[in-house]
Amino acid sequence: MKKTRTLAISDIHGCAEQLKRLLDRCGFDANRDQLVLLGDYVDRGPRSRQAVALVRRLVKASGAIALQGNHDRRFVRVIQGKAHPEELRNFFEKGGAEAIGSYLGPNYKSKIVPERVAEYRARILSCCAEHIRFLDRLQYYYEDDGFIYVHAGLNPDIRNWRQQSVMDYLFIREAFYKHPVTAGKTVIFGHTKAIELHNKPDVWFGGDKIGIDGGCSYGYQLNALEIVDGAVSRVYVEPAVTESRQTAGRRSP
Repeated sequence: MKKTRTLAISDIHGCAEQLKRLLDRCGFDANRDQLVLLGDYVDRGPRSRQAVALVRRLVKASGAIALQGNHDRRFVRVIQGKAHPEELRNFFEKGGAEAIGSYLGPNYKSKIVPERVAEYRARILSCCAEHIRFLDRLQYYYEDDGFIYVHAGLNPDIRNWRQQSVMDYLFIREAFYKHPVTAGKTVIFGHTKAIELHNKPDVWFGGDKIGIDGGCSYGYQLNALEIVDGAVSRVYVEPAVTESRQTAGRRSP
């Protein structure tokens, strides 16, 4: 069956339950829908392990396209023992402890600290090496007739954007979203939270680019961009917390 709808979601960051609810909200049907996930499945949120497991199932069973994000790359490099000292410091400063904790499980009593990273590597590789291989092999972009999907963006200074560096695909910010796209297609991206682009977590429509990171792991929301017949038709939103919890006591972001 030909797929008639594309759904793009980015920056899950361990928010596995929100992703499940968002897919339900969208009425996701693998037979008709092309799901494109724009990276950053780990760190910050409480369930990185569950998020990666869910993404793997979506790729294998539902034909989803999963791209790599900068947090995924850094997690892989830490667990493979390839991270240099600055990467390791950034990993623990930007939600890495939460990712490791989700893999070690609730019975792991010790505090997650950088000094014990070798122990964490061994434990994670002994139980979940397939997760690391999966994240390590993810592609950097996906392209269809009307859109380019990428985690962070495209470097406008590179004439042939497919030849840009891995660091551009995964880390670029202002140099991309503050300048015109030269790729001839609209770029759908995550990485930079929408609230930083227009002071709200809703999808940001920037003409030749669309930012969809709703900042779920920061307490905002997870966004899904729906595309039908080559045009954006709708946006679905899943709050970072359930309605009952929001009503009981809203937390400042």
